Amino acid sequence: MKQGTINLFHIPITDLIHQIDNEFECVYDYQKHVIFLKNQSGDTIGQIRLPLHLTLNDQLEILNENTQTLYLSIESGNAAICTMKGKTNTYHTTFSAYMTRKKQGVSQIKYLNKKGKSRAGSRVRLAKTIEFFENINSTLGDLLKEETYSRIGINCNATLIPFLYNSKVQCPWDKKDQRLYKIPLHIPQSNFTHLDKAIKKLMAPLLIYDNRFKDELKIFDSLNNC
Repeated sequence: MKQGTINLFHIPITDLIHQIDNEFECVYDYQKHVIFLKNQSGDTIGQIRLPLHLTLNDQLEILNENTQTLYLSIESGNAAICTMKGKTNTYHTTFSAYMTRKKQGVSQIKYLNKKGKSRAGSRVRLAKTIEFFENINSTLGDLLKEETYSRIGINCNATLIPFLYNSKVQCPWDKKDQRLYKIPLHIPQSNFTHLDKAIKKLMAPLLIYDNRFKDELKIFDSLNNC
């Protein structure tokens, strides 16, 4: 299935929600934070990815346009946290640790799965890995004590997830927390610059459509020029 995408930043969010609610059968998915658009035959012809600073209910009523959101991006040896109130950055910090074998360029976590941890260098890297996640969770805990965040956007490799949740310093949410949102973008490096770029991209509603149903989506002016 071939897909197309159109950035809908030029349409005020209230107008956009009103327009699609009038033109389509709409189904809102809270976890993915998207509105699925269906035609009269019940086919899903597209979806609109919504910005996380927008809160709405299943009836597509806008409840808040300044939602407090926390973003977390983690890779081997680097992590970044950003908090947002609406479109305003309220806090950010980064973490780094010596977790990668210099010659092989492989994280200590992946290496442990193959050859163990007998050498001194491996033990040092493992200790740094444990400390790395303890520091992340300590900061997250402090942030969630100070503020209530309605959504938590996370970018983290599956290999690292167990370290986040099994740290001696407990993660302030669990794996099944309803607020969790998997960031649907590739973040090349877990630092503030790249996380900030991803957050800014996510601020604009994005139409993702099936090319087979392109003609049924002509209400979006941008499609007329495609």
